[in-house]
Amino acid sequence: MKKVCVVGGGAAGLMAAYACARQGHEVVLFEKNEKLGKKIYITGKGRCNFTNDVSPEEFLQNVVRGEKFLTSSLYSFPPKKVIEFFENNGLRVKTERGNRVFPLSDHASDVTKILEKACKEQGAAVHLNETVLKFQTSSMTDIGIMSDITMSDKIPMSRIIGIETERGYYECDYVIVATGGISYPTTGSTGDGYVFAKEFGHELVELKCGLCGLNLKGDFYKDLQGVSLKNVRLTAKRKGKTVYEEFGEMLFTHFGISGPIVLSLSSCINRLPLEEVELFLDLKPALDAQTLDKRLLRDFDKYKNKRLLNALVELLPSKLIPVVLSLSGVSEQRLVHSVTKEERARLLKTLKALPMSAHSLRGFNEAIITSGGVSLKEINPKTMESKRVQGLKFCGEVLDIDAFTGGFNMQIAFSTGFAAGNTVK
Repeated sequence: MKKVCVVGGGAAGLMAAYACARQGHEVVLFEKNEKLGKKIYITGKGRCNFTNDVSPEEFLQNVVRGEKFLTSSLYSFPPKKVIEFFENNGLRVKTERGNRVFPLSDHASDVTKILEKACKEQGAAVHLNETVLKFQTSSMTDIGIMSDITMSDKIPMSRIIGIETERGYYECDYVIVATGGISYPTTGSTGDGYVFAKEFGHELVELKCGLCGLNLKGDFYKDLQGVSLKNVRLTAKRKGKTVYEEFGEMLFTHFGISGPIVLSLSSCINRLPLEEVELFLDLKPALDAQTLDKRLLRDFDKYKNKRLLNALVELLPSKLIPVVLSLSGVSEQRLVHSVTKEERARLLKTLKALPMSAHSLRGFNEAIITSGGVSLKEINPKTMESKRVQGLKFCGEVLDIDAFTGGFNMQIAFSTGFAAGNTVK
């Protein structure tokens, strides 16, 4: 039996504690907040979309970064097993559009309660309101026992022997760090795990906002605040090469754009120089340019004696019409019958590729996840153990793995957390 300390009481930490305790190890989970799973409570707008019921192969297609690293832990503890875990522990679940899985009650708190119950039933102790300050290590003289995870003879080898909290010292054989990222800091996600990792010489990939809205350059979007668009296509290009393209829903806001396809976009471009990224919005992706031109001609014929501002009412939301005309360089007061072929071509081009420029990401207060974190090069993908320190493991959002929305990121937390706890020997 090993003594194991789990730092962080979110999705990854709770799953790690459960997986470890069920093997008979002595597990203590430390959570600095007054309750467990504070970030779980706000996921899925309080409903908690805790996984996505697809095969591992399809799941990996929704991983933005860390796909290869994640493969082992995901196949060992895939969405099907996560769903079984919750159902076997008394949670009734439902699957909605896009294979998103939620508790039937629509209460995120039920997910946390199940995780806590499962941990305690397996004998794990939970310490709330207790902050871990630092880890204690001991140098290793027998390098041979570390040969399977040694990166270089130049790296000083050590092993975990205990942790210090504000309440005292705890001896242990393993520490599992599941402290999350730095998004939504009010939930306690303040980057503690990154500090611990750096203290042991781990490389950190620069932290970026993931799954967030975009601040746009200019001010045209201010006139569109509140306009929600469905069935549009958003494309991002850099130096003429498409780096992102998605069909779906989006929303104009007081700062720029948000909504499902924008959240996904943010995670795909957050490590690129935004000044080099061009955005284009196809307002009518179901119609090719030739078909859309015919549609324009029909509307123009129908409203030939009206001003252009009033001739697009069947094609676009009213707030969007003056913006599209302005970006096309065509006067909204122009009489329809006087619009030239060249002006119609400019209007058509704007409808198929309305140009936008991203100024910045919205920030960690609004980002759903943190992109970046502990470099995967220094972590064993099967056990989540550090290649620098024996007995030190990392799992969940603290690692440099992230995915699109739809329950994928919580599944990553469960899979990596399970791997960390289940491989304690």
